[in-house]
Amino acid sequence: MSKPNTPPATGADDQYRSDQLRAHTFDGIQEFDNKLPNWWLWILYGSIVFSFAYWIVFHTLELRDLPPAVFEKEMIAAAEAQLARAAEGGLSDESLELMATIPTRLEEGRSLFAQYCVVCHADQGQGLVGPNLTDAYWVHGNRPLDIHKIVTNGVPAKGMAAWGNQLGPRRVESVTAFVLTLRGNNVAGKAPEGELYGAAE
Repeated sequence: MSKPNTPPATGADDQYRSDQLRAHTFDGIQEFDNKLPNWWLWILYGSIVFSFAYWIVFHTLELRDLPPAVFEKEMIAAAEAQLARAAEGGLSDESLELMATIPTRLEEGRSLFAQYCVVCHADQGQGLVGPNLTDAYWVHGNRPLDIHKIVTNGVPAKGMAAWGNQLGPRRVESVTAFVLTLRGNNVAGKAPEGELYGAAE
């Protein structure tokens, strides 16, 4: 048997409803103004404060690096450490390719290329007197050690100067690393010379 409907409670319950109902009415509905739990409010306020602090520290004042920048620095440090270990075994194709991933060495190589190499190879390596360094054709090979050897010893018969003594080992390596980044760019310039080596490996 179902219980008969009972009238709404009075007294304390009426006082509760009177205190909690919002004053405004929307579409004939009045809402209860129930207070949110304190733990929920603290999380909300803490999130707001944290977001402002994060924006000021990382974006406005730039006091700390953002996660992508931290990751990039860690990768560069790992590459430099790996390069240092590889250098103990002598220069190799792998160590030169690795050097081409380190921004400081590439920037040094780019600066040296602009200072010493553009007169013969043009600003993008597309070739003037010297061959185009961006296509798939290479006169003396396109392996990193091949390029390093040419930069170091030159090709006097064809007017390519030997830069080894003038630049020194480190700077020759940096120029070689930069030239490695030019391979496969296929910048329109001097007609192909030498043998076809395909896409840069």
